[in-house]
Order: sequence, then structure tokens, then C-alpha cells
Amino acid sequence: MTQAVNTHDLEQSHLVRFGVFEADLGSCELRKQGRRLKLQTQPCQVLKLLLEHPGEVVSREEFRKRLWPEDTFVDFDHGLNTAMRRLREVLNDSPGNALFIETLQRRGYRFIAPVAVVRTVEEVVDPAPPPMMPPEFLVPEAAPVLVGALSPSRRTGWRFASAVGGSLILGSVVGLAAGWLLMRYPSNAEVKSKPLQVRSLAVLPLENIAATPGQEYLADGMTDELIASLTKIRSLRVASRTSSMGYKGTRKPLSEIARELNVDAVVEGTVQRSGGVIRITAELVQTSSDRALWAETYENKSDDILALEQQVASAVVRQIQIELTPQEQQALTAPQPISPEAYEHYLKGKYYWSKRSETALTKAIDYFELATKDEPRYALAYAGLADCYSIIGAAIVGTVPAKEVAPKAETAAIRAMELDPNLAESQTAMATVRLNYDWDWAGAERGFRRAIELNPSYATAHQRYSLYLIAMNRSTESLAEMQRALTLEPLSVSMNFSLGWRLYMARQYDAAIQQLRNAVAMDPTLALAHLVLGQAYEQKGAFAQAAGELMQAVELSHRSAPMLAGLAHLYAVSGRPDRAAVLLNEMRAQAQHQYVSPFYFALVYAGLRENADAIRWLEKAMDDRSNPCIFLRADPEFDRLRKDTQFAGVLRRLG
Repeated sequence: MTQAVNTHDLEQSHLVRFGVFEADLGSCELRKQGRRLKLQTQPCQVLKLLLEHPGEVVSREEFRKRLWPEDTFVDFDHGLNTAMRRLREVLNDSPGNALFIETLQRRGYRFIAPVAVVRTVEEVVDPAPPPMMPPEFLVPEAAPVLVGALSPSRRTGWRFASAVGGSLILGSVVGLAAGWLLMRYPSNAEVKSKPLQVRSLAVLPLENIAATPGQEYLADGMTDELIASLTKIRSLRVASRTSSMGYKGTRKPLSEIARELNVDAVVEGTVQRSGGVIRITAELVQTSSDRALWAETYENKSDDILALEQQVASAVVRQIQIELTPQEQQALTAPQPISPEAYEHYLKGKYYWSKRSETALTKAIDYFELATKDEPRYALAYAGLADCYSIIGAAIVGTVPAKEVAPKAETAAIRAMELDPNLAESQTAMATVRLNYDWDWAGAERGFRRAIELNPSYATAHQRYSLYLIAMNRSTESLAEMQRALTLEPLSVSMNFSLGWRLYMARQYDAAIQQLRNAVAMDPTLALAHLVLGQAYEQKGAFAQAAGELMQAVELSHRSAPMLAGLAHLYAVSGRPDRAAVLLNEMRAQAQHQYVSPFYFALVYAGLRENADAIRWLEKAMDDRSNPCIFLRADPEFDRLRKDTQFAGVLRRLG
């Protein structure tokens, strides 16, 4: 049974019911008809204070004393307004049409809904959500009386039926409801005979609710690893990390997110680190019915994060009743002997790796190296390290000579392969080194194919294999492979840009322009997208539009050499060699204090039709193993050189 709220009962129970909600104020958990909802610490404290005084006005000063003591230096008004807004969002309440929390201008707030404290163990442990009764079976606001739980503010003025009359009404309602429930809710045997059809899901970004700052990498990293664990199951399609991360911080309904990602179910939850303990609260929701299939909280010491992730992944798989192969079962449950320090460094490395700027990649390298020192047998950390060196050594990204980072990338990739050749990440890292630096075309293709075989859901493997196919001038195959990558990560700016670049290299300029516009719309600050969009306009002879895009690329990149070369090439082919010469001199000045790939000097000279100089700079670029050289077979900007016998000699050097 339940009873009216008072402070003593609330301290004893912590479990309170109101409307369709049940709140455990001890653990800051809130359920709606059995489905767990997110409730952060401050909104929980706001709710607790309101529930301690149902029907009474709680002043803003009382909130300040409870939530923000005198020695706390915060903007109190903003903090309370934010906490109240978040609480109302969870309760689906509105200040203008309040069902639960009434706002009294210049005074405070009042909780106006009927409230009851759960006292019996049976009520606390019942895992089944209360079924929704049809409207014709409900007695408005009389139901709380049957359990003796109406808030003081709602009792005045109510007249109740006699005990006999109440019993008759209750008996009739129960009889009718029982028949309706049998029709609406099948028996346990029927439920078991109809397994849930979940064949695709998305793991939404886990929310960091830690009180201490600087823990965002932990929530992001655990989201990544949960996705990685589930993608090992071949019969389950899991939305990619990039697609899922697109919803970080959004308030979209789960049904809308599921539609956009084309998935049957969604996993969401929170991560909280407090002292030496980490807690994960996760929930699996079937989006077609908005039905919570499973919700649970796990906690463990900080030195066993991987065990927590495995528990959550295994629980999700059990609930959706996917059949696992023995290998998949082992991958989900086998212990991973990784030290907590190494894993923390790995998560930070992944966090910065995903940002892809030169500064972020440098930080990622530092963290991956720390992870490998802490755990010399950590294959994923070596694969991440190799990937960083491969990307930062590509001349299009930074100012590091390929020759300087190639040995480091190869050493890390070889170590990843030695430790675990059955990781798609290891195979992709090794194949990327073969492509970018060794120019071992056959070895690169074998590696990418093997990575895709190991994990067909690993979008990066498809993206890199598509890059290899463009280098081989196999554009039709490349576009098909890139489309597969984009299907796996439809919201990824990188994937959308990559498809546009492949279309440009395939000389499908109209389609490239449309796709690159999409990428620019997703991220207007992406200099590479403006660069290739300008080059596509240039190939169509739309020089004014090309100039606009290329100028943006130059400014967004802070006048980096690749962007200057692209604009200079446009000036050269559009009859403005004097402007091209100015930019060429700027590139020479840059080369005095930082590395500039010879490839970009060759690009400008090719536009100026100074073929001998273009070939001379290309030879230097080949000696440097400069990454853009691998695309010379397909690059439209060198079409003017294709009849030159010396250019044919350069291509022969590629093998």
C-alpha cells in the first residue's frame, strides 16, 4: 500500500509515485510506466524538494539553500531555470499548462499532482510496468483514493463514495479491466512464442552526468566501445559511431531518430564516475512501439570498465534474441586483460582521433603511445596509432613529410597485426600503410578486403578501400564501395565529402557538385569540401563559382599550401597567370619554415602549362612518397600532361 507523502516516509522509502511516473529519489531514477528516463542530479534534487512539500509553494530561496550552498559560486537563477526546464522536459510538463509543477511568479514553484510514497517491498520490486487502462475504465482522480494517496492540495472539496459503493465500483472496474487486459496483453507463453524482431539498432551517445568536468571522453569512448562490441555480430546492423554521435545533445524523439537511422531499436543511457566507481545506466527501446525492452544499471570499479561494457552489450543481445556464432559469443564475453590506465589513454586517443585536425591528431598520437606503453599487447591502440600517422602524413592534412611518419605508421600497423590479425582495425591500418607509403597495391587490396570480411559494418574499411580503387582508376567500383560506407554512416561529414570527391575523380562533375554541396551544408567550415567543390566547378568552366569556393577554402584553412595551390591552378587555367604567380610565391615562402609537398608546386605548374617544371616537381614528390601522387592516374587536374612522355614515366614509377 501507499500513503500520503511526508518527510519521514520519503527518507525511509525514496520511492514516490505520481501520475504515470515513479521516482526513486535516492538513486535519482525516474520511470514512466516502467520505462526508465534520464534524470540528472540537479533536476532530481528539484523534484525531491517539491515532492517533500506537495501542494505547497517552495520559494526560489529554498531551492538555492538546498541545491547551491553559500560557498558555491554559480549563476543561481540560470542554474535553477535550467534544472526546472530539464525536469519539465522529462515529465512532458508545460509552465503554461502545468500538470505537475506550477509556477508562481516572483514566489516559487508548487507540485500540484497527487503524490504517494511506496511503502511495501512488493510494490518496489515489481518489474512489470503498470498497464494503461482504457479511458472508459478510469475514474478521474478517484483512483488515488483507493490506495489512500492524494496530495493535500487535491483533497479539499472531494466527496467519496461509501465503502460499499466503492467496493461495487472497484469490483466492476476490476472485472472489466481483467477481460480487456487479457485481450491487450498476451500471456508470458504468448510473448515467448513471438520473439522481438530487432535486426538493427543504434547506440545513442551516452550522456556524461559526472559532477567533475573533463569526463566527456569517457562517455564518448564507452559509446564507441559499445558500438564496436555490437558490430561484431554479423546478423545485427548497428548504426555507425559517426551517425550516432550526430545526435549528441539533441532532444529529438526516439521514433524520429530511429526513422532517420533506419533502425528497429535504440540504446541510450548515462555514464557517471564518482570516486573510484563507474556507473552505466542503459535502456533498450523498441522504437516502433516506444516500448522499453530492457533497462538496467551497472556499476563497477574504475579499473574494470571493459567488464561493464561487456555486460551491457551482452544484455542487449539477450533482449533482442539474436543468435550468436561461437566466435561472436566469445568476442562478447571473453575477458580483455587491458590495464585501466591503458584503456583510459586509448579512450582519449579515440576522442581526439575522431576530430581529424592536425592539432587533435597530434594529441591522439600522444595518448595512443601512452596506451601502448602501459599495455604493450594492446592491438587496438597500435591500430589507432598507425591510423593517426597515416592521416597526418597525408600532405592534404598537415605539414609533416610522409617519409618522416611512414616508418612509425608501418611499425605500429605491423605490431597491431602481430597482436590481433582478426581485428578489422588492424587490417585497415596495415592496408592504409601499404596504400599511402609502400605503394603495394596488391597488399593494400588484400588488407582492405580482409578488414571488410572481418567486420562488414566498419565504414572506415569501405571508405579506405574506395580510396584504393580510385587510385587504381577503378571509379565504378570505388563509387559502389563508397556508397556502402555512406549507407553505414549517412550523417558523417567525412563520408559525405568522400563520396563527392570520388564523384569528382570519376569526372561526374554535376553529381559531385550536388554531393559536395550536401557536405558543405553539413559543415560549412570544412575547407576540403570547398576545395573539391571549386575544382568541380573549374572542370565545368564555371570559373566565377569555382573562385568563390576556392577562396573560402583558402581562408578556412588559414592559407594552407594545398588550398593555395588549388586556387592558383584555377587562376592559371582561367587566364590569370599573374595571380597564380603571386600565390606560387606565397607557397615558396611557406616552404622556408614548414614542409610543403612538392606535389602542390607541380599542380600549379601544370595549370600554367609549364610542363617541364610540373614534371620536375612531380619527380620530387615521388621521391618524398607524397600521398597525393597515388591518385595521378585519375586526377583531372593533370589531364593536360597525359600526352607528355615524361608524365607517362612518372606513372610508371607508381607501378
